[in-house]
Amino acid sequence: MPEADGLAAKRSKTEDPAVTKFRDYLRIRTVHPDPDYAGAVVFLQHYADELGLPSKVIEVHPGKPVVLMTWEGQDPTLPTILLNSHTDVVPVFPEHWCCEPFSADKMENGDIYARGTQDMKCCGIWYLEAIRRLKAEGKRFQRTFHLSFVPDEEIGGKLGMMKFIEHPEFQALNVAFALDEGLANPLDEYTVFYGERAPWWVRVKCTGNPGHGSRFIENTAAEKVQKVINSFLAFRAEEKAKLQKSGGCLTLGDVTTVNLTMLEGGVAYNVVPMEMYAGFDIRIAPTEDFEEFERKIQSWLAAAGEGITYEFIQKFDDQTCTSTDKSDPWWNAFSTACENMGMKLKLEIFPAATDSRLLRKIGLPAIGFSPMNLTPILLHDHNEFLNEDVFLKGIGIYCNILPALGNVKIS
Repeated sequence: MPEADGLAAKRSKTEDPAVTKFRDYLRIRTVHPDPDYAGAVVFLQHYADELGLPSKVIEVHPGKPVVLMTWEGQDPTLPTILLNSHTDVVPVFPEHWCCEPFSADKMENGDIYARGTQDMKCCGIWYLEAIRRLKAEGKRFQRTFHLSFVPDEEIGGKLGMMKFIEHPEFQALNVAFALDEGLANPLDEYTVFYGERAPWWVRVKCTGNPGHGSRFIENTAAEKVQKVINSFLAFRAEEKAKLQKSGGCLTLGDVTTVNLTMLEGGVAYNVVPMEMYAGFDIRIAPTEDFEEFERKIQSWLAAAGEGITYEFIQKFDDQTCTSTDKSDPWWNAFSTACENMGMKLKLEIFPAATDSRLLRKIGLPAIGFSPMNLTPILLHDHNEFLNEDVFLKGIGIYCNILPALGNVKIS
């Protein structure tokens, strides 16, 4: 239950202003299918003004604004650092929540419940509040930091980051390295993501003989789609077994997942359909060869019979990973800063997809990092929350990471 009135009043007097900002941001309903981007823009512009950061709004597509802020370094000619976050959040099912999903209620133990607490409004506020503290201490670093708040990440980024990286404003930023979102970790360690699986969304069309539902029709679309599904799910079982038998040596991001997510067909209960469709969400591990995997799909369809075609609803074609070798100046700066704080890092391939994949594709090293240890992974889940103390600790972590990155020297 939310705090009692008396406790709420006590907390309101003592609540860290950064937590208040975070909760205010969470209350902006940037939820699909109709995100309030205008409300987010106003909030972020006021935030930038408050911190003395120059800002601009770039409409990369009608109704799709990117808010860009800049903290200029001592040497503006040096390649810069991008701190990226997205403003949109996924839909909610309020009946499954313990409180209103956009009220940002804080419980007695400090847990803040709202859509976007973990994914990923926390990151945007971490960046801003770390800069607030560093500026208050009179700090300024060699390199310039740019903060980007982009739309539509949760629906693939086609009208968000994809458009932004093609925009002249982005190209003028001279970015050399980027930070983006990660995931919580239920243990006392911090997960760092240096690559991602490639999302392929495949729609398979099976055609066959139609007829009356009372007959044994030969060569039907349903028989073919059954064979197709069996082949996809047999591969799924193999990958699942590989993960389970690894003894913890592999994570979800190290294997390829396949899930049947769409099934369409039929016009009436007593009519054998001429066409049926199956849709699959495939997330391909970086170790999988793209061409070989597509040939595997083609062999499954050929084995199911004639009259079967497929199309890609989404097909990401890049497997670039960011270096985590200590010889890399960016990774060395990031990891050393974390080590100096006594943080245990766990390196993984991100199991889903973020805007980082688009940055890596154009040659920019990008790290996915959300410092939320001892926290269950609840992105896209009911009752998403982040504890107040974990949130505040994250600001301090960025207060150490940003100076290390801002002073990276590359010979």
